[in-house]
Amino acid sequence: MNIPEGLKYTKEHEWVSLDGNIATIGITDYAQGELGDIVFIDIDPNLSEVTADANCGTIEAVKTVSEIYAPCSGKIAEINPVLGTNPETINQEPYGAGWMLKIEVSNPAELDLLLDSIAYRELIGQ
Repeated sequence: MNIPEGLKYTKEHEWVSLDGNIATIGITDYAQGELGDIVFIDIDPNLSEVTADANCGTIEAVKTVSEIYAPCSGKIAEINPVLGTNPETINQEPYGAGWMLKIEVSNPAELDLLLDSIAYRELIGQ
């Protein structure tokens, strides 16, 4: 199970990487493994802002559909264009090319409430 140090994690299995005030968000290796083969990502292309813990899209896998939750509040800076035609990229590279959103963080203190890699490992029983 790949759980990189230096990232922040949510209890809903999203990860966050911060570069300046831009947070890159994806789902964890654990989450993609639990979902199975991902076949569709639905993030509204007109979405301009998100609020922490609010639903911001869905991931459809062969077995189920799962909600995507924003780990922080802010303006949408970018939605990964690769996922529209190649959603399986999340299965292949959940921490790399399979990222989902980039958010310009409006309240950095929200990121302090997220889990570190040790706490996330405990959450999933690793």
